Amino acid sequence: MKISTLAMTLLFFSAAAQAAPGPEMQKAIHDGKRLYSHETFGGNGRTCETCHVNGGVGPGKLPDGRSIPSLENAAAIFPRFNPRAKKIVTLEDQIHSCVHGGLQGNSPAYGSEQLVDLVSYVTSLAQGKPLDMDGKPN
Repeated sequence: MKISTLAMTLLFFSAAAQAAPGPEMQKAIHDGKRLYSHETFGGNGRTCETCHVNGGVGPGKLPDGRSIPSLENAAAIFPRFNPRAKKIVTLEDQIHSCVHGGLQGNSPAYGSEQLVDLVSYVTSLAQGKPLDMDGKPN
């Protein structure tokens, strides 16, 4: 059975429309990106963008010059085992740890609007990426 080009086009746009985040989610993503780019969380003056450049898309650099992977698939690989911590960590745990360690700031509380917004932004970067729990960052 052949599907017409028109039918395929309608199916594509219908699926795309369903995948588009609603206004509340768009706001959380926008607010998360703002926090990601500008908030120091009372720390050492760095932001997430300091190391995870270009909004987290593409490789980043630590202050000592070491390369770090992009965040493009971060939401797709959590939860994952952290060998240094010797436990399973979630995306929330990882963001909490980065703010506390890398930014030397006051990590947003679990369940807080700030943490939810940051998770929403980082998750938006993984839109369409295959789920790969315990996978490796790209």
